Order: sequence, then C-alpha cells, then structure tokens
Amino acid sequence: MNLITQAQLAEWLDGLARQRTLIAPHDVAGVLLYRTVESSQEIAWGFDRPVMSVKEAFFPPTERLLTIQKSDGGIELSETLLEGEQVIFGVHPCDARGVKILDALFLDKEPVDPYYARRRANTALIGLACKAMGPTCFCTSVGGAPDEASDMDVMLYEVEGGYVIEAVTEKGKTLLQTMEHGQQTVEKPFVKRQSSIPNPQSIAWPAHFNSEYWPRMSERCLSCRACTYVCPTCRCFIIRDEVLPFTPDKPAAGAFERIRCWDSCEGENYRRIAGGHRQRAEKSERLRNRFFCKFYYYPEQYGLGQASACTGCGRCVDICPVNVDITEVLTDLAG
Repeated sequence: MNLITQAQLAEWLDGLARQRTLIAPHDVAGVLLYRTVESSQEIAWGFDRPVMSVKEAFFPPTERLLTIQKSDGGIELSETLLEGEQVIFGVHPCDARGVKILDALFLDKEPVDPYYARRRANTALIGLACKAMGPTCFCTSVGGAPDEASDMDVMLYEVEGGYVIEAVTEKGKTLLQTMEHGQQTVEKPFVKRQSSIPNPQSIAWPAHFNSEYWPRMSERCLSCRACTYVCPTCRCFIIRDEVLPFTPDKPAAGAFERIRCWDSCEGENYRRIAGGHRQRAEKSERLRNRFFCKFYYYPEQYGLGQASACTGCGRCVDICPVNVDITEVLTDLAG
C-alpha cells in the first residue's frame, strides 16, 4: 500500500470534483452531513460520523420517479434517472456495509429497482477507516470492523504524515489512475476494536416474539421515527402522485409527478389500509417489528446468512430522545 500526503489527497479530490459529482462530509449549519461539494476546501476534515448515512446518495428521502403528462394525444411518461457519475469520499465501513445490505433488496432480487441501480452503478465509494470506535458504535458485534475495506472501491487509513491508500475494486483501481503519488510502501495501521454487545445471531428471536419485554420497552417510545431515518439500512417507502404546478407549456390539469418518500415501520399509520385498519396498532408491535426486521426477517428473506441488517453505527442510539437503545435490547434479549 502507498502513502499519500494530505495535499496529494486534496488535489486528487479536486480533480475528481471537476469531472464528476463529489459528495463528502460537509458542515451544514453546524450539522455534519454528506453533501455535494465543489472542492476539497468544503470538506469537513477531521470529521467524526455524519448524522445521516450515505444511504441518501442512493435512496433519497424524497425523489421524483417520473412525470406524467396527459394531453389529447394520450399519456407521456418520463423517468428521472441519474445522469453522470458521482464519487462519495469519507465513507466509514458501517455506511458502506449499509449500502451492501440495501443491495440485497434493490439489486439482488427481482424486480431490480432501476433508480437505485443507476445510482449504484454510477457511484464510487472512497472509504476512510475509523481511527477508533465511537462510544455508541458496535460494528464488531454485527460482523463489521472500523477498518473493514471489503465494501469500498478505495480505502484510506489515516497515519502520521498522510494516508495509506488501497484500491479494493477494479472501479477503485481506475479512480487511482488519476492520482499522482509516490511508491512509498507502508502497512495499514491497526485499529483498536472494543465492542461487548452480544452478536444478534446468538439470540433465538422467534422465542421472544410474544415476550412482555416489548410492551415494557415501548413505554419509552414516542413513535417519532428518528431511529429509522438515520439508519443506514432502513428502506421502507411510500409512493404517491401529485399535481405539478401550472406552467404555460404544461397545464396543471394534465401534469403530475410520481414521488417516492421514506416511510417508517415505527409510524402510527404505517401500512394503514382501506377502512382505517392498522396492522400494527400498538407501539409494542411496531417496536418489536423494527428489531425483528433488522435481525430476523430481513436476513432470512434476503439471504444475508449470519449477517444482520444492522451495521452497528450507533446512530439510532445517539438520536433517540427517550433512550430506546438498540444495544440495551440486544443485551437484554441475549441474557
């Protein structure tokens, strides 16, 4: 592996930004988010973990799928697909693992989602290993690691004097061809691992389905849905058609858009059907479903094997206003 300096990295990213869309951690009014940047000067260097994951770059909170134009001649549909390539810099291993988990739903099983697939094919991930695990991180308990490179295209490890850089995929090798750097060979640093959270796969989940634990834990829950919105792998959505504003060339009566928005299984009206029936009317049922989906339903349905649909990033622990702690739940059930 080669060593590059901070200046060489910045120059390389500036070159990529001139050729493609560059997404990186960026300070937005004091909140760290992955956002499009024009140059390396806009990157929040020395960043910790962004509040939201890179999921937004592949599966936006709100996106237009297509427009519908009605006229005397019939109906015209125009899909909205990503044009051009994008590079995401500063991706932590937990977020890259989250994208891989989303692949299982949107790519690996029919029908393939064309909007997600286009973004995935046109995106390269430049990872940055965590120098240490954060206080709420538990990636090692769910099969990950703070320096795991397998889900990246290019991986960086911060060391004294710069970064150790490694091409992981063919896409990554192509990206590195645009970088000028020396041939100083160094070893990647060791990152300390410290997670005592039980492995979710060690828990007999079906045995806990009717447990009184869920009503007790749900007494804290506000059904605010924050945990699912910050999660790198939650992927529930709702689709609706809306009338487009009037324009001289497209009268409002004949122009519509179909949009897809994030939804959440923690919401009171999730999967509400005709007649007003709610299939999980109680908070305890919705809370239980979130954990069973992460650690039992999704892995079984989409062939994750011994992996789970949780990356151990800890965002849901940090965001919950009433301390519904996923690590507490795993510890309680394992005990």
